[in-house]
Amino acid sequence: MAVLNEIEITTLSNGTKIISENLPHLNSFSLGFWFNVGTRDENYSNNGISHFIEHMLFKGTKRRSAKRISEEIESYGGYLNAFTSKEHTCYYTRGLSEHLPRTFSVLADMIQNPLFRESHVKREAGVIIDELHDVDDNPEELIFDKFEEVVFKGNRLSMPVIGTERNIRKFNSGELQKYHQKRYSTGKMLIIASGSVNHNELVKLAEKHIEKSKSKSIIRREKFVPRKASDLILEKDFNQVHTIIGRSTAGINSKKRNRIKVLSTLLGEGSSSRLFQAVREKLGITYHITSFLNSYHDVSSFGVYFSTNLRQADKVLNIVFREFKKLQENKITEKELKKVKAYLKGGTLLNLENTTNRMLRIANSMMYFNRIVSVEEFLEDIDSVTTNDIMKLANEILREDKLTKVILKSNNNNMPRVA
Repeated sequence: MAVLNEIEITTLSNGTKIISENLPHLNSFSLGFWFNVGTRDENYSNNGISHFIEHMLFKGTKRRSAKRISEEIESYGGYLNAFTSKEHTCYYTRGLSEHLPRTFSVLADMIQNPLFRESHVKREAGVIIDELHDVDDNPEELIFDKFEEVVFKGNRLSMPVIGTERNIRKFNSGELQKYHQKRYSTGKMLIIASGSVNHNELVKLAEKHIEKSKSKSIIRREKFVPRKASDLILEKDFNQVHTIIGRSTAGINSKKRNRIKVLSTLLGEGSSSRLFQAVREKLGITYHITSFLNSYHDVSSFGVYFSTNLRQADKVLNIVFREFKKLQENKITEKELKKVKAYLKGGTLLNLENTTNRMLRIANSMMYFNRIVSVEEFLEDIDSVTTNDIMKLANEILREDKLTKVILKSNNNNMPRVA
């Protein structure tokens, strides 16, 4: 089954990589400019600076105002956005193929020529602080930040992408400009497009719009060293009890990562998963229960998240541990494993119907492996997982004494005891 068209790669003299996947049956494209920089490259005194810079790059250049940046994309039916993660930053757009040159020019201008005006910095600080407060008021988002703060303690991965209010308020134009010049080098950049695109045209656009200077900065990231599991209970004005039980585990560069993904899917991804069936369908005591695997280069955060009312918190927690025990003591059937694999493979193939997802997949492959990992290779790896693998992983990963519990609960002191 051919699910990826031929992908072409060109490296410019300054180190910028141009990667394209041509899908000629489409009339549109997704284009991303990727930088290997994120929260993991910050420290506690500047935590949040990568995310702040992401916001500032939309505030205007010498050639374009913030309004003109948006209009040049949106007035032609396009879409422009960006995101910052703990290891990467991406500026991306979607548009009709006939508007690729215009779109490329806007992105290239944004990432190379931001103004960082002090008045814009102060104004945007207020916007980002509002965003921070939104996260603090949303327990479904806050708990994941708190969970990674605990399981990655001692490593920069423990810091939130958005940063702290203290840092956000103190950032100034000079500091942002200096960090941008040091970390956002075009010599380390990936330019990736999927859709109705011509590779030679992309290369010519890059040669025209991307500066020729090479990167001098070297990014060194501290290796993650796991620590003893510890729990965290945070009391705020919540109506529900929100809980994560989990731990750190193998990262993207580990051969075990896809096996753990199968285990996570079996446990709580989808309405046919064990936890969904045991807690929601059979008992109806929670609306939201899911497992997750958030992966970085050398480590992942793995766990189960659920929310429920005060009276049911202990019961749901005990069911989760009971399901963990079942997987440790009883080998799953080949039939169940086959269904889980089909769910994973089907989701992967459905994602490929979207050019932005295809662009993201190519980018992650290059960022983490410096090569294109084909979809066929991923599907074969999923198919190779055995029932013995799942039982072995369950006994390695789901040990109760190795798991961290993070609980967000009401501060009215009426919550039942947590086991």
